[in-house]
Amino acid sequence: MEKKTIFGKVANYKELHVYQKSEVLVLLTDVFCKRFLPLYGDRRVDQMNMAARCGKQNIVEGCEEGLTSSKMEVNLVNVGRASFQELREDYEDYLKRNNLPVWDKDHPRFDGMVNFCRQNNRWEAYQELASKLSAEEFCNMALSLCHITDKMFDGYLKHLEKRFIEEGGIKERMHAARTGYREGIDRRLRELEAENQRLKAENEELKSKLRGADGD
Repeated sequence: MEKKTIFGKVANYKELHVYQKSEVLVLLTDVFCKRFLPLYGDRRVDQMNMAARCGKQNIVEGCEEGLTSSKMEVNLVNVGRASFQELREDYEDYLKRNNLPVWDKDHPRFDGMVNFCRQNNRWEAYQELASKLSAEEFCNMALSLCHITDKMFDGYLKHLEKRFIEEGGIKERMHAARTGYREGIDRRLRELEAENQRLKAENEELKSKLRGADGD
């Protein structure tokens, strides 16, 4: 039977689809800002690039922290999710400010765009498109990715929360191990105390019998 230890494994974040989609969004956002926003003087450039990078990096940091503390991992991944939600707002704002439509499910290209984004997790699939799409097409592709990535974050967080409840990270497992050790020591002390009291009672009973025998 395999013995459980307090040590866990660091997840390989590069194999996570949510990370791969996040990496695509980082690279796409960099291209978008260079193609469609002013080179200087527009705060959106820093805000959008920072939101995308923060979303991705918090997945990385969350995976690294997962070995130590599952609770910290969940917190960091939640921060990453919030960053991509902020990025989604930026793309929607750009469309609104420029009187461009956000494609809904009735748009003739909506299903094709969503399916493309679902099926492709690597930058290579988007790289050529990124240099050719119009601002409307680009933003709606990015929005599709943001929505899909958000759903992936939701599923990943549910997985992490379940693992946190069942296992915890090393801090939580060490706490449980220490608690179990202390409980074992306390239980053994109680058993020894009970045994001591029993022996004392037997000793007193034996003494009483010996005194009675001496009196006879």
